[in-house]
Amino acid sequence: MPKQLGYAVVGLGDIALRAVLPAFAGAAENSKLVAVVSGDRAKAQALAQEFRATPYHYDEFRQCITRDDVNAVYIALPNSMHCDYTVEAARAGVHVLCEKPMAVTADECRRMLRTCQTNRAKLMIAYRLHFQPANLRAIELVRTGQIGLPKTFSSDFSIKVDDPDDIRLQRRLGGGTVYDLGVSCINTARNLFAAEPAQVMAMTGRTTRRYGGDVDEGTVALIRFPDERLAHFHTSFGEEKKSEFTIFGEDGFIRLLDAYPPHAPMTLELVRGGHVETMHFEATDQFAAEISYFSDCIQKDRQPEPSGVEGLQDVRLVEAIYRSARDGRPVTLPRLQRVDAAPTPDQEIRKRAVERRHAS
Repeated sequence: MPKQLGYAVVGLGDIALRAVLPAFAGAAENSKLVAVVSGDRAKAQALAQEFRATPYHYDEFRQCITRDDVNAVYIALPNSMHCDYTVEAARAGVHVLCEKPMAVTADECRRMLRTCQTNRAKLMIAYRLHFQPANLRAIELVRTGQIGLPKTFSSDFSIKVDDPDDIRLQRRLGGGTVYDLGVSCINTARNLFAAEPAQVMAMTGRTTRRYGGDVDEGTVALIRFPDERLAHFHTSFGEEKKSEFTIFGEDGFIRLLDAYPPHAPMTLELVRGGHVETMHFEATDQFAAEISYFSDCIQKDRQPEPSGVEGLQDVRLVEAIYRSARDGRPVTLPRLQRVDAAPTPDQEIRKRAVERRHAS
């Protein structure tokens, strides 16, 4: 196993340009960018030159993953393409770090899992908050009883999408606010409660139709967990930017401000009996942290966390939320037992945040 594992980044959209490609500088102890793959040859060539990698077109993906120095791929494609490219990489024996959501449907997630298991390729879903200090501190405070029995989770995650051609506004590419934003709220609620949801209700809205897109502009979802615990979240592509969650317990509550953006400092508030304890966390490079962690799992032959099973659980809930909104009634989920209490504090990785390039 080489000291530095070679990666191909597949998909050169906004998240790759702003975060994934620059992150390899912070993960250089065990990870190296060797190739970039895009449907735009000119973009691939320009970025390959900037980041000292080899450019490939989507049509040349198989050629890319059969290189001896490509040990893993980072899938940063539109959601609808995650499954096919993961499956092809796994069949070549290449490990896969896939952006969230894992896929558009639970069936696609299961296909990805089966193929990776059959070909002994590791699969990790890029839930970067599983390594972020403020998020892990919130989970630790809940699990150590600092707010008593946790009972209700509430979250708001809203942005403004100004580009009418943005892939997040296209259903055929797996767009929609719950796939893009809500999946982070869902994953956070599941981790804080350390349980799997039992039922969901949801409503979606398209209040302005300013883009002519075919996805929801906003969604409000209510999730019932076992033991009468509740979670609700609101997502939007057309409102003032907001990103926070609160977990309410019998003896207090915890609020995390700027909870989901990848390169922002965070503020954690622990409120008990009217007393507020405030904790400040510097911005970290969450992408460098997850890449470094995944490489370490490959080199030491460990199962990565969050695994593909974690991604599957969230996608099945996203599907249920949209089904509830479409049909106008609650959706009951199959009863599942959570098998572990991940993520844990020992997953904390602090990588110094660096200034990011702007997508062109």
